[in-house]
Amino acid sequence: MLTVEDVRTIPLFSALAVSDLERLAQTSADMHLAAGEWAVPEGGERALFAVLSGKIEVVKFFDGIERRLGWRAPGTIFGEVPLTLGSPFPRGYRAAEPSRVMRVEPRQYYAIAASSPEIALKIGALARQRIGGLQGIAADAPKARITLFGPRWDIACSDMRRFLARNQITYDWVTPDAPNLDTAWPGTPPADNEWPVLRMADGTVVSRPKARDLAHLLGLQTNAGLVEYDTAIVGGGPAGLAAAVYGASEGLRTLVIEREAPGGQAGTSSRIENYLGFPNGVSGEELANRALQQARRLGAEILVTRSVERIDPLTREIFLDGNDVIRARTVILATGVTWRQLAIEGVERLIGKGIYYGAARSEASTTHGADIHLIGAGNSAGQAALFFANHARTVTLIIRGDALEKSMSHYLVEQLRAKSNITVALQSEVAAIYGDAHLTAIDIRDRGNEAVTRHGCGGLFVFIGADADTAWLPAEIARDPRGYVLTGDKVASAGRWSHNRDPYLLETSVPGVFACGDVRLSPVKRVASAVGEGSMAIALAHQYLQQDRPMS
Repeated sequence: MLTVEDVRTIPLFSALAVSDLERLAQTSADMHLAAGEWAVPEGGERALFAVLSGKIEVVKFFDGIERRLGWRAPGTIFGEVPLTLGSPFPRGYRAAEPSRVMRVEPRQYYAIAASSPEIALKIGALARQRIGGLQGIAADAPKARITLFGPRWDIACSDMRRFLARNQITYDWVTPDAPNLDTAWPGTPPADNEWPVLRMADGTVVSRPKARDLAHLLGLQTNAGLVEYDTAIVGGGPAGLAAAVYGASEGLRTLVIEREAPGGQAGTSSRIENYLGFPNGVSGEELANRALQQARRLGAEILVTRSVERIDPLTREIFLDGNDVIRARTVILATGVTWRQLAIEGVERLIGKGIYYGAARSEASTTHGADIHLIGAGNSAGQAALFFANHARTVTLIIRGDALEKSMSHYLVEQLRAKSNITVALQSEVAAIYGDAHLTAIDIRDRGNEAVTRHGCGGLFVFIGADADTAWLPAEIARDPRGYVLTGDKVASAGRWSHNRDPYLLETSVPGVFACGDVRLSPVKRVASAVGEGSMAIALAHQYLQQDRPMS
């Protein structure tokens, strides 16, 4: 955990006021890197870094060959060029020896630059020194589209922050106890029963808006532009977005219907290390954002905050909440799965108040300096533990099994072992939770000797698996006992196929309706396989349109 004295050792920050030093210490990530571990890879997301100890090497690949371009010693910074240009990192920064690095998010940098303009001048001068021709633009912060007012533990506020982050809406968050409340929220602060309150960039103020109303105010698409589509994709996760990209690129009139925000469960993943084409990993949020931009550029329509209430298996009409009806010549089910609920008394009242399903990057600020716990032994839990280890004081991974290797990729197990502030509680489970306004403590039971110990807990993140949420589908679409959709030969072997041809590989028991990704019955649950199936579903839908229903 960073201290004011840690921050003061960086020459760039040494002359800051104590309040600014405290803000940086409380909001910046404290990264402890082993030799060979990346502080930020080439192409990484922009931020400002400062070296507290150790040695960081600057590397870049030229024609596939890695070259070392320089070093960063304690007291120096890097990230000024991406911060100035608003671009990804043009080169990577890697620890040459055990090192400690401070990471300042762009929003926090701009807040400090606003109160101490000399910081922006120094950053601009350093950027000009390293890349000629830059003007002094480092102090020009991208204006947030929304200022959100609400307390940390308000569940509606938590849901709103998650909605904004997942829809790529920049926002500032002001809490009722903020030290700069007068300047951050001019005028009378909202009353308790009005939280969360949002102030738009144009001055419009709304209190406790519904997600769809807010989406409309922000210009997000919530209504279909056409009456009929060649393919309608239900779900905007990796499989659905891949189908949207390939459908639109093939010239099909393509619509994606997403009840929350694009990205699905993968969009909440802090890091995906084994996705092809990203040698240094990619956050689920970044991957989803790139796919979303690509789909829209190619002409796909993406509806958000809309739920499908039912599908007519004969006409393929899709009935949305709000009494809207969409006709589709083919339908692709890409609804993914929903997190399995934690069966402990009192959990529901603390959801969003210290207990979370998944690990959205927007929750990082709530874990600074805290002792947090994660439940789960899969890759998602491992990735989240590594991410939060740069913010929380300690991270404890609670698993029921006797070894991580049985359910987690080898590379993640090795990275977890290398982090000094991550511990793993084997053969353990959460027995009870405590807290009134928010989570304060948990009981952990050792399943070997049944001993129960109480631990202070600043956040509990749950990764105990997921289930298919398909009860809303018509009976004509065959599923297994757990709700996963049958496709291809599984439909035929179940005796649920009556058409005059064999079902296509990803086709359900209803001709012209396809399924891909985690909602489909398959032993493989990976982002890469979901993307592959999404693109394959479009090829099969195209084949169906050409052979079964001639194009009009």
